[in-house]
Amino acid sequence: MSQKSPRVRFAPSPTGALHIGGARTALYNWLVARGSGGAFVLRIEDTDRERSTPENVAQIIDALEWLELDWDEGPLSQAERADRHREVIEELVAAGKAYPDPATSEDVRKWKEEHGNIGYRGEPRDVEGAAIRLRMPDEGETVVDDVIRGPVRFENRLADDLVIARGDGSPVYNFAVAVDDADMGITEVIRGDDHLSNTPKQLAVLAAMGAPAPRYAHLPLLHGPDGKKLSKRHGAASVQELRDSGYLPAAVRNYLALLGWGTDDDTTILSTDELVSRFSVDRVGRSSAVFDEKKLRWLNGRYMRDMPLDEYVERVAERLELEGRTVADRDALREACAIAQDKAQTLAEVWPLIAFCFEDPVDDEKAWSKVMKPEVEPALARALEVLRETDPWNAATLEERLEPLVEELGVKARDLYQPLRVAITGTTVSPGIFDSLAVLGTERTLARVEAALSRLRGA
Repeated sequence: MSQKSPRVRFAPSPTGALHIGGARTALYNWLVARGSGGAFVLRIEDTDRERSTPENVAQIIDALEWLELDWDEGPLSQAERADRHREVIEELVAAGKAYPDPATSEDVRKWKEEHGNIGYRGEPRDVEGAAIRLRMPDEGETVVDDVIRGPVRFENRLADDLVIARGDGSPVYNFAVAVDDADMGITEVIRGDDHLSNTPKQLAVLAAMGAPAPRYAHLPLLHGPDGKKLSKRHGAASVQELRDSGYLPAAVRNYLALLGWGTDDDTTILSTDELVSRFSVDRVGRSSAVFDEKKLRWLNGRYMRDMPLDEYVERVAERLELEGRTVADRDALREACAIAQDKAQTLAEVWPLIAFCFEDPVDDEKAWSKVMKPEVEPALARALEVLRETDPWNAATLEERLEPLVEELGVKARDLYQPLRVAITGTTVSPGIFDSLAVLGTERTLARVEAALSRLRGA
């Protein structure tokens, strides 16, 4: 994009949680700034005072902090710049570039009856006083030189003079955005392509101010695997939902970066440092990218498996604390995490895998009825005999002693190991059976297998 150090901005409207598409936009802006020694400005476009609540602002900041996307300036409030916006309006009126227009909503209705949707796109409101309009050219075209899409042309004759202030004097969105971009020296505007139609309006404001236009890059919107616009039906819709589902910030950054962009060699696993050094908006594709939570889960699982064990334990401990659980014995937690690390794909999946190490087996009636049928009783009883004689009690010895039972009993491995798994964990899903037995320990293992046999025998 620009040859000089860029100044980019992320400018969300605080009308709800930060959704995944907005998070990708924030990430792309952050990567451009960090990869070029530029500045990342956080600007809250909070002119909708009814929906722009402090709680929504806090949600956006919380999401960005969790994603570890820091900003150099801000958060700046667009609403707090109202005096500056009015100042520019007065200057444009004084220069003859803008004028009062007392048009009412009734005028708009009549116009549309005669002319269709051409004109009055600024939606002036039926209030006392005059709206302010910016004079727009009647001929020619406005060309948006978009980094991703190439030149995008808009015929000027189709645009009515742009409303820049309502009848009550309050500036409209497109005017305030352009003034803010000019005042803040924004050189690159990277945003969703739902804003593309706003760009010629903002260019007109900038031209009237005599301010340079930034370079624009409009990102294709995200779709779900079904090809439809991304929504909650496709899984997690917001950054907070990703966090609550147990994803890691680094994995989310990695995955979001790949939604529309990629490296020359199609590398999939990229550290944040690699993303910073390799990312370029020029390589973002024109087609809508697909957010597939299954792929994010796979990528997150890779990150979890590659994490140093001590860091893994810390992340799990933080997660358990959020869930209201506390494991006081950190050594025991470390042992349990060590056997679950290769299996869990999210932090939320860890506790169900290791809970049996700290609590009595879950009472999963479905698992019991599926596995613990009368015919498994002989194999489980023989396994108990072998377990009572196993010494030393570790995964290697347990495997060495139990594996010959499969041939001795003439059963399939799962017909021996699944009943053991259900006996000690209560479920059919756990870390490897030998690791699970080893971490559980001799005493608790024998007690649980004995209890399962008693239940099988109807005792």
